[in-house]
Amino acid sequence: MSERKRKKVVCTEAAVAPEHVLAEHKHQTDLTPEKQTKHESAAVGRSHYFTTNNDLQSRLGEDFFHQPCISLAKEFLGKVLVRMCADGSELRARIVETEAYLGGEDKASHSAGGKRTERNTAMFMKPGTIYVYPIYGIYLCMNVSSEGEGAAVLLRSLEPLQGHPVMRQLRAARRKEGARQLKDKELCNGPSKLCQALNIPRCFDRRDLATDPEVWLERDPNSDPKANHDIVSAPRVGIESHGEWAKKPWRFYLRGHPCVSVANKEAERQSLSGKVMSNLGPSGVQSDTGQHNVKRT
Repeated sequence: MSERKRKKVVCTEAAVAPEHVLAEHKHQTDLTPEKQTKHESAAVGRSHYFTTNNDLQSRLGEDFFHQPCISLAKEFLGKVLVRMCADGSELRARIVETEAYLGGEDKASHSAGGKRTERNTAMFMKPGTIYVYPIYGIYLCMNVSSEGEGAAVLLRSLEPLQGHPVMRQLRAARRKEGARQLKDKELCNGPSKLCQALNIPRCFDRRDLATDPEVWLERDPNSDPKANHDIVSAPRVGIESHGEWAKKPWRFYLRGHPCVSVANKEAERQSLSGKVMSNLGPSGVQSDTGQHNVKRT
């Protein structure tokens, strides 16, 4: 979320999803019900995440977002971001990497020092407010406000779950002609990439993620990815010019997940060492297994 030279970006759906991509997506829904079923099975695939109606029990409401910034950044991991397209279909992706920006004293935050501007207004709105901002004049990043004055969480990387063909088309439209086809794990493995792949436009800024009809967050009813992954705390990316604040371990990701944008091996070693230490009793006993004679490191 560091400051960069910016150009004015026109807030239109077409700026994110070119007409030929949207037309192709619309074509998929213009088929007869029978052909549509075959088309979905062959081209898109009916994921078990697919729902014909919004599951209100799975959708995360206002209470979920009322958490301190660092806590919310961790709780986002494993949740599913859903994007409702104009034709009624849904794109789904699981959050696997986030960054916390605490506002106020956090010099790397857009709201550092309590500074309020037209651009960062969403950071000062109620928890769960979407903050979309441009970088380099052409790309977008999506954040969500939390508790704390001017605090927000950056969504940094997602794991695609449903709608891979559409995501691939949206990403390809912003790449050079003839570029190689992206792997699934490359579709959303970066803050700007995920905005392209899920068609998150600039005009989503200041919307309420708890109630918006076009984009929302859900619990994954099928699995808990955090059960099989440790959460790694590492320094945030792209804020090296902010001195000591660049070293704060406020980037969180699922260890070993292939969709993480940048793995930090040193942070992973430190977090693993800390986990081992926490399992050791005062006499060098590994408390969860009962094994003895384990030396402290």
